[in-house]
Amino acid sequence: MNGLALTTYTTISPLLFGAARMISPLFRRLHTFTSLRNNLFEELEATVRSTAKSSFRLWVHAASVGEFEQARPVIAAMQEKHPDITIFVSFLSDSGYNARKNFAGAAAVFYLPTDTPANAKRLVSLLEPDMLMLMRYDFWPNHLLAAKRSGAHLILAAAVLLENSQYFNPLLKGFYRDLFGLFDHIYTISAKDTHAFRDRFGCLQAETAGDTRFDQVFLRSRNSGRVAHLKPLYENRTVLIAGSTWQMDETLLLGAWQRLENRPSLILVPHQVNPENMERLCRSLGERNIPFARVAALERSFDPKQQVLVIDETGYLAELYSIGSIAYVGGGFGVNVHNTLEPAVYGIPVLFGPRHHNSPEAEELVAKGGAAVVGDEASLLAALNLFMTNPAARADAGAAAGAFVKERTGATAVISRCIEHYLAAAEPA
Repeated sequence: MNGLALTTYTTISPLLFGAARMISPLFRRLHTFTSLRNNLFEELEATVRSTAKSSFRLWVHAASVGEFEQARPVIAAMQEKHPDITIFVSFLSDSGYNARKNFAGAAAVFYLPTDTPANAKRLVSLLEPDMLMLMRYDFWPNHLLAAKRSGAHLILAAAVLLENSQYFNPLLKGFYRDLFGLFDHIYTISAKDTHAFRDRFGCLQAETAGDTRFDQVFLRSRNSGRVAHLKPLYENRTVLIAGSTWQMDETLLLGAWQRLENRPSLILVPHQVNPENMERLCRSLGERNIPFARVAALERSFDPKQQVLVIDETGYLAELYSIGSIAYVGGGFGVNVHNTLEPAVYGIPVLFGPRHHNSPEAEELVAKGGAAVVGDEASLLAALNLFMTNPAARADAGAAAGAFVKERTGATAVISRCIEHYLAAAEPA
C-alpha cells in the first residue's frame, strides 16, 4: 500500500506535467525536454514490435551517460552469458541519449516519457519488462509503480545516500521511504550507504555491492585501439596527460609546465572540443609561444619532445591515459573534478583541483596516496616537479592508484548474480 506522499504525487503529477508543457515555450530547457518526447511512443512501438521475443527483458534506466556507464559492465556480463536477453535503455537527459542512442547492446534506446500514470502504464505495457534496473538515482514514482504492478522485479544499483541530500529532508523522508520500498534489491556502493538505507529508511533489502564504475574502467583499460597510432610516438618518454580540462585548469597547468626544468611530454584533452573552445585553447598556446599540433591534423614531422599534442576529437581520453606517466584531471577548479578512475586504473598518479567532494572515489584516492590535490599553480608545479625528479615517488603513487581501482572491482558480479536468479526462474523448464 502506498503512503500518503506517494499517492499524492501520483494524483497531481498529470496536472504538474501538463502545466509544465503549457509554459515550456517560455523556458528553453523545459521546451527541449518536452519537444524531444513528441512522438516518443509511436517511434518506440515500431522498434519494440520488430524486436524478437525473448524469455527475459531487462529495462535499464539512467539519468545520463555517467549513470549508464555504471550499467554497461552488468549489461555486458549478462549478454555474454545470455546472448538472447533483451535490453531496453531509457535516459532522462538529452546528453545521455545523444551519447548512447546507437548503443548496440540494446533493442531500443529512448527518452523516458514524462512521469504520469498514463505514460508509465503505456510504457510498461509496451516493454513488458521482467526487471527494471535503475542506476544510482533518478526516481520517477509513476514508472516505478507501473513496473512493480506489472510484476517486474526492481533493482536499484550503484545506490548512494549523500549527506545533506534531499532524501534526509524531514518533509520528504516518508516519501522516499515508500519509494525505496518498491525495490526488491538495493545494491549500494559502500557499507556507509547500506547502513543509511537500512537504519534510516528501513530498507533491509539493501546490501553493499560496490561501484560498477571500477569494473567498467577495468574493462575499458583492455582497449587501446584508438591510440595505437600515438603510442610509438611516446615510447620511453615521461608523459603528462591533462584530461577533461577547462580554461582555469589549462591556465594553471601550462604555467606550471613551462616552469619545470625537466618537462614531460604534454597531451592536452579539453573537456569541450567545439570550434570556439579549440580556437581559444590554440590561441592561448600561441600566446605562450608553446609549439603544438592537433591530433586531427597530425603530421609525420610531429615531435612530442618539442610540441604539445592537442586532442581536438572525441573518444580518445580513456585510452590516452594508457600512454601517460602522470595524469591531471580537470574540473576541480570548476563545479567538480571529472573522472579520476580512468587514469588511476593504469597505475599512474593523479592530480586535480580542490573541488572534488562530490566524488567519493576522488577523496578515497587521495587518502590512499594515489592522487594529490593542487590548489594553485605553485602547488601544481611542486607536485609535477616531485614526480619528474623522483621516479620512485611517482611509481609508489601510481601503484597506489592502480591498487585502489583493482581492489574495488566485483560489483558487476554481485548484481549479475541477482539478475541471473530471476532470469533462471523466467526461463521455460
